[in-house]
Amino acid sequence: MEQLAPISIFLFVLFLLLGTGVWVGLALLGVAFVGMSLFTSRPPGDAMITTIWSASSSWTLIALPMFIWMGEILYRTRLSEDMFRGLSPWMARLPGGLVHTNIVGCTVFAAVSGSSAATLTTVGKMSIPELRRRNYPENLIIGTLAGAATLGLMIPPSLTLIVYGVTINESITKLFLAGVLPGLVLALLFMGYVAVMSKLSRNFNPDPEPVMSFSEKVRNSRFLMPVVALILLVIGSMYTGYATATEAAAFGVIGALVLAASQGSLSWSSFTESLMGATRTSAMIALILAGAAFLSLSMGFTGLPRALADLIASLDLSKFELLMALLVFYIILGCFLDGISSVVLTMAVVEPMIRQAGIDLIWFGIFIVVAVEMAQITPPIGFNLFVLQGMTEHEMGYIAKAALPMFLIMVVMVFILILVPELATWLPDNMRARPG
Repeated sequence: MEQLAPISIFLFVLFLLLGTGVWVGLALLGVAFVGMSLFTSRPPGDAMITTIWSASSSWTLIALPMFIWMGEILYRTRLSEDMFRGLSPWMARLPGGLVHTNIVGCTVFAAVSGSSAATLTTVGKMSIPELRRRNYPENLIIGTLAGAATLGLMIPPSLTLIVYGVTINESITKLFLAGVLPGLVLALLFMGYVAVMSKLSRNFNPDPEPVMSFSEKVRNSRFLMPVVALILLVIGSMYTGYATATEAAAFGVIGALVLAASQGSLSWSSFTESLMGATRTSAMIALILAGAAFLSLSMGFTGLPRALADLIASLDLSKFELLMALLVFYIILGCFLDGISSVVLTMAVVEPMIRQAGIDLIWFGIFIVVAVEMAQITPPIGFNLFVLQGMTEHEMGYIAKAALPMFLIMVVMVFILILVPELATWLPDNMRARPG
């Protein structure tokens, strides 16, 4: 009961600041400052300066702006058009037809961009008009795009996994390895749903695609070669142990610049736009991380995380019950905060719980990413829904309804992860990788 006062004050100040429109990073710093002032004897200003410097000077964190910059460069290339031309001949004969290009295209682009929004925008700007022109059902186009774009959070390089790894001081490369198989399984679940709906839905009656010979399909596949080469460069260098996540990010930026130059889309204007876009996004995330680090220190001084962990332990929840409680918690939190903010805001409290419950931290990173993926398509703050609304001009309710089956598939994915934890742990345990 003695912890009720700190909890109440922390929550009151946090929601007061967030409710008045203060940036998430500044709100976290404000809450931590109040907590340090009220509940500890340490000077809050001195602690804040030291903590922010420590949180911002991480070598591992350098991977974050580099991967963001890589995605910004690729966003300004003809990558989406080339991917559609390369994928569509192979997808046309599958049950569900070219809707699969949404899922496979997002899966491919997710492997060179850590951002869900960048994945959605890049793939959607080409696939939406093409699928509409071929008379595919609008709700299936929008739903699959909303769901598959969240793969940008799981399939490496994932910005959320980088932030999670930095927050709990875990290997980024191991987390990247852990995200590969679950990401591919989730993509296959999405494709399975499309195949089933193509047989059951009366509205599924797209225009037939012209028949192409095998040699013509192979010729069209040449458009996929640049992005495949970039994936092999970035992901392969990490998985074979030749590069850390930070070094692989640098390779990715160089590769993206070469790809943009070879396509003729690299100009001084696009270069500076990509650099400034990456700077803005990186600065926002860095501010959130700094605020979260100071909040973690402040809460640690009050003993709040350990008290809450002890409280959870006293409830005698099984691992499954604890995971279900955390899943519901993150889904609700995701209705109001973006994924990265949700992760950094809660780790100070959640990490002791999962350690005490004996849950593998690498596995939990993938679990939390799936929960955050759900938040991307959950109103009222589901970011992918806002992006799709701007691209399609549909009402938010229509887009959320179209994305609902994808949300349910992600719930199924959570249970698959719980039943088969090796999906997330096998690669990190069995592949050589350099730390960081």
